This record gives sequence, structure tokens and C-alpha cells, in this order.
Amino acid sequence: MSYRVAVRALCEFTARGGDLDLRFTPSPTAQEGIAGHALVAARRGADYQREIALAGEYGALAVRGRADGYDAARNRLEEIKTFRGDLASMPDNHRRLHWSQVKVYGALLCRERALDEVRLALVYLDVVSQRETLIEERFDAATLEAFFEDQCRRFLAWAEQELAHRQRRDAALEALRFPHAGFRPAQRELAESVYKAAGTGRCLMLQAPTGIGKTLGTLFPTLKAMPRQRLDRLFFLAAKTPGRRLALDALATLAPTEGDATRGDTAPTALRVLELTARDKACEHPDKACHGDSCPLASGFYDRLPEARAAAVRHGRLERAALREIALAHDICPYYLGQELARWCDVVVGDYNYYFDLHAMLYALTVENQWRVVLLVDEAHNLVERGRGMYTAELDQGALRALKRSAPAALKKPLERVGRQWRALNGEAGDNPTSDDYHVLDTPPQRLLGALQGLTAAIGDYSEQPFTLDSELQRVYLDALHLARLAELFDDHSLYDMTLRDGRRGARLSRLCCRNVVPAGFLAPRFAAAHSAVLFSATLGPADYYRNLLGLPDATPWLESASPFSAEQLSVHRVRTISTRYADRPASLEPIAALMATQYRRRPGNYLAFFSSYAYLDQVAERFAAAFPAIPLWRQSRRMDEAERQAFVERFAADGRGIGFAVLGGAFGEGIDLAGERLVGAFVATLGLPQVNPVTEQFRRCLETRFGRGYDYAYLYPGVQKVVQAAGRVIRTPEDRGSVHLIDDRFGEPRVARLLPAWWALDGDRR
Repeated sequence: MSYRVAVRALCEFTARGGDLDLRFTPSPTAQEGIAGHALVAARRGADYQREIALAGEYGALAVRGRADGYDAARNRLEEIKTFRGDLASMPDNHRRLHWSQVKVYGALLCRERALDEVRLALVYLDVVSQRETLIEERFDAATLEAFFEDQCRRFLAWAEQELAHRQRRDAALEALRFPHAGFRPAQRELAESVYKAAGTGRCLMLQAPTGIGKTLGTLFPTLKAMPRQRLDRLFFLAAKTPGRRLALDALATLAPTEGDATRGDTAPTALRVLELTARDKACEHPDKACHGDSCPLASGFYDRLPEARAAAVRHGRLERAALREIALAHDICPYYLGQELARWCDVVVGDYNYYFDLHAMLYALTVENQWRVVLLVDEAHNLVERGRGMYTAELDQGALRALKRSAPAALKKPLERVGRQWRALNGEAGDNPTSDDYHVLDTPPQRLLGALQGLTAAIGDYSEQPFTLDSELQRVYLDALHLARLAELFDDHSLYDMTLRDGRRGARLSRLCCRNVVPAGFLAPRFAAAHSAVLFSATLGPADYYRNLLGLPDATPWLESASPFSAEQLSVHRVRTISTRYADRPASLEPIAALMATQYRRRPGNYLAFFSSYAYLDQVAERFAAAFPAIPLWRQSRRMDEAERQAFVERFAADGRGIGFAVLGGAFGEGIDLAGERLVGAFVATLGLPQVNPVTEQFRRCLETRFGRGYDYAYLYPGVQKVVQAAGRVIRTPEDRGSVHLIDDRFGEPRVARLLPAWWALDGDRR
């Protein structure tokens, strides 16, 4: 059995040393890198060979990769690196890594073409000036072969360990048994469909009600499929922390533990599980920059990494606390240790952005290493809005004007150029007789975008490390950089818009946004790179809505699991005598308060009440408190921190009484589990429709043009999805009993009723 390794991965393992150093930034965009490689090749002549596939073996190692270019006339093999900024500031260990890569490629080329020697060149192309810096050396084949063999020997012990781990892992997963006496109702059918999706290499959408055990029901069959389908990795991707916690807890029930005789003698490291944590939560020294001259955990990072990496894979279960403990024991950064271990763990649990974002690490590793991966996408209804957010960027003119007053001299001219182009764009928008404060641009504002690219380059030249900048300058820099990078990928899935406002002294200011409407164009390549992807949620319908917006293959099946609950468990009342439309809200306050008090007196206990906004929530809460002071209530407030959110949830004690007021679609509308007497009912005083504003209306028009269902896609489906998620907090187990009041006359409309769960008996009538 051979171990496949890419040239880049081999060299990153063997040739990196010294400090972690992120000062040589920013790297060019992917588009700039592609264009840079093409430019260098165009300068070389017609006989220049690009993207040369090379491969070789050493013992159990199968090494492969693609060299950037070969000039046969000069017998010169080139490794092209694009950059921006001052090349002299590139850390030495970066340069050593580059030389290691080109020398391995040189050895493989000499082997393949029986060359006695070859010229090796590092070609550094400045993407701004388009100037090349070429560093060249001649090597004989024997020297390169010795270097290649040395790198392979240094990696071989690790590779043999990894092969042994893979065999141990696959044997353990073959023997894996479901951790409970039996499956929950409908959980077995769900697990079977996930197993078949992994077996056939297909995507799958699963709509399954809360309480069926979706997390365990998707993880178990995927783990069972890994050895039989030769799967390399499983990525469990969640929108929020509770989803990641559920996955880690489920994996703990599935993985054998040391000393557990009832589960056999499999080593605890048979399955390596890694939790990825956001940088701001993992950083030990947020006041320091990520290089050895500033942060002690960056100093000598790569020198101490091998021992830390070895200790981590022996440990196997690498949740945040365990990863931190291992990292600090070896005096290295926990966050970047986690990034390294993503290469060596079988299951990675993290946020959506680690695979779906523009610079997603897990996606990049999958493509680079040609892994066979399965994606489990938890609460996948969130991926539409999260996907839009990942591929949306905006920048405020006011922030640039404020920055100009305090900017260093080196940035004055680039800021002035941006200011001139922005004022010109505002003038064009203001000259349009049909425009108001919101304006959609017909084409990307190329002149302004060009000026912003110049500004980001100037900031990069000015600062050795952008995230050590003054906070305002850093924010403008990152926003402008993101806007420029999305400009390269602009297509009909997005739009450019401007929102104008009056500034001081009568000046017109605006906010420029590259706004994604349909994330499918960005997400589709991510799904295509995976062997299989399973998207699951209690609210994942209609199927075409998610299939179209997420970029899933047309043939992706959509399955709905039978509910483990009965209609008798949940009394659903549609209160069609009250309108919660904006104009009708003043008249709705008293009836809603009276309705809630009546239900509370009928069955005292804990309730959740959901409203469309904080303002509406406060109005009803104040009316309710004045009319019914004996009934306890507590409210969600704006910008609650984690401790405040936890305190809100803890008010729902099993022996408690009262009503918690929350905003629909907020922190308490999904992802919290209040089983039994902790929650006996919910009131949803809104249809959940997004606010009618110029942006949402533009979405409606775009979606109507593309799919012919603009209102449904922009308003109805997202709104009802939030309602069903909120109502799903009430019934969590087969023993629960409760009620839901849907307060709005529009809940009586057939098109709305069709979107509600089939197992609900609306107003006592089974459908």
C-alpha cells in the first residue's frame, strides 16, 4: 500500500523551519496568481511548457505534483511565485520552502527525462509592477536525487505511521456499532439514505424534524462508509456553536476510548477528531502580531511543530481545550497548530466558512491533496444567507474620509485618488433622474475599484503586517481588499449597489456594496470537489429553492423523514383574527397580550414568544407587563453577549414559569434544546417575512428574472422557514406535549399552510 503525497505537502512537512511569520502580506488573489503565471509563460516563447505533471516513488511514498514551467531550450525548470510588496521582506524560511519545492520537481524531471543536469529558477513576479525577479542555479541530477531522497526519508516515518493509522482507523470503523440499543423512529431510514449517498458519491438533501437524531444519524453511516468507499476525510460543517457541540458529543459516543473493555482494545487514536476554532477565540496573545519578533508562540514555531504534531495525533481527540493544552505544552500557537492538524485528522468539525468561504482552508486542502471527502452540512437552511454573506463585500465612503484626516503621508495620494473616483460615482448616481438613495449600478465601477486596488497595495507596502494597523485603517484595508477580490469574480449571481446619504456640510456620501444574490455560482465548485455531501435540516424545503440557490447538482435527491412525533403532541393554533403587518401593529398589542395570558393561565409553564423586531417585542412586552404583572417575563436584548444569552436560556427551568420574549430568526429561534417541561409552548407573532426595503426588493426582482418566483424566494420561503424553526423548539422528544400559536391572518393562506410541517394538525384538523 503506497502513501500519496503532493510535492507541496511533502516540502511543507520537511522543509519548513524557524518562526511563524505572516508579515509578508497580502498575497495576490487567485485571479492575480493565474494571470501572473500566464504572463510569465507568455514572455517565454512558444516552446515553453506549462503545468508539467511529475511523479516519482520512494519506498512506500508516491510523490506527485505540477511544476509551473520548463524551458527546454535553456533546460530551465521554473517555479513561479506571485507577490505584492517588498520582496526583500520575504522571510528566509519562505524562500527555503520555495527552493525545496523546485528542487523536488527538478529531481522528478531529471528522473523522467533522463537529464544529467537542469537549471532551477525561482521566478518572483510583482503583480503590481509586473516585474520579474529571477533567482537561478544549476544542479546535477545526482545532487537533486539525493535531495529528493532525503526529503522522502524524513517524511517516510510519518507516512508509515499514517498508513498504519489508516489501517487501524478503517478496521475500527468496520467494527463500529451504533452506540444505542436501537435507532429512534425514522432515524434508521435517514442513516440508510446517508450511507447510500456516500456509496454512490452523490449529494443529498434531507429534511428531518428536530428530535429525530440527525447529528448521530448522519455521522454514524458516514463513518461506516469511510473504509468501504476509501474516504479520506469527513467534514462536519455547522452554522453555529451548538451544532458543533452536538457533533463532538455524538462523535464521543461513537469513538472507542482507552480502557473500555466493552468496546474492544482499539486504540483511542483510531479516529482523529479535530475541532476548528476561530482565530479570535484561539489566540493567546491578541495584542501581538503573528511573527517571532512579537509573539513568543510564533518564535520557533516550525522548529517545535513536529513534536507538537506528533503529540496531537497520539491524543486523537482534539477539541479546543485539548488542542490548546498540547500547543502550550510545546510553546506554539494553538490556532495555527489546529490549521496544521487539519491535514492529519479524519474528522474535522468546524464552521461553514472553513469549506465554503472564498479562502476556505478545508476546500483548498481537498483540492490540493485530491482527497475523497464527505461533507455533512448541519442546519443547511442557514447556508443560503451565510453563503451570500461570504461573497458580499461593502465599503463606506465616510470611513475613507475620516481615515484621510489621520492617514500617514504615504497613503495620502492613494486616498485622494479613491476620493476623486468615489465623488465622480456619486455624481453619476445623482444625475440619474430615476434614482433615489438606493442605486443599482449597471456595471462594476472599474475606475473606483482600480483606485481601491492601488490603496490596498499602498497600505500593504506601508505596513509589514496589516492586522497590526490602527483599527480604522485595518478595517478599511480588509473591506477594500475583499471588495477588490470579489470584483474579479463578478457575474450575474451578484450586483453592485450604492446607498447614498447626506453627510456633513451637504456632501453626499455613499456605501458601495458588491452584493451576492445567488451563492450557487460560488458554492457549486465546493460541492463538486467533495465525493459526497449531505445537507440536513428540519426546514430544507422547497427542494428547488435550496437546490437552485446553493448550486447543488440538478439530480440531487430531496428526502423527507417521517416525524417521530404525533399530531396529538402539538396543538397548533392559527390566530387569523390578528394582523402583525407593520401598519396594524399598534392595534395588535392588546389582543396578543391577552391571548398569551389566556394560554398561560390554561397551562402555566415556560413559553417563548417571537416577534419580527426588537421594537415590536418591546411594545408587546410593555403592554403585557402592565396588564399582567403577576406573570414573569424576560426579554432578549440587542447585542447580548454569550453569558447573557446563557442566562436567558437558563430561565427555562423545568419547574419554572414565565414567558421569554425573543426576536424571530435570532439566537433563540433555533439551536436551543428545551425538552420536557422546560418549554411547553410558543407564540409566533409574525409571518417572518424579511423587511420590505430597496435591497430586498432588488433581490426579488433578480430572483424573479432568474427563477420566476421572486416573491417566494425573497420573502415567503425565508420567512416561513424561521417560523417553523422557532416552533420546533417546543417538541423535542416523544414525551413532550405543547402548543404553538401562529399569530397572523396570513397563516390561513393555502400557500403558507403548504409550507408548514406535514405532521402538524392545524387548528385540530389533520391534513
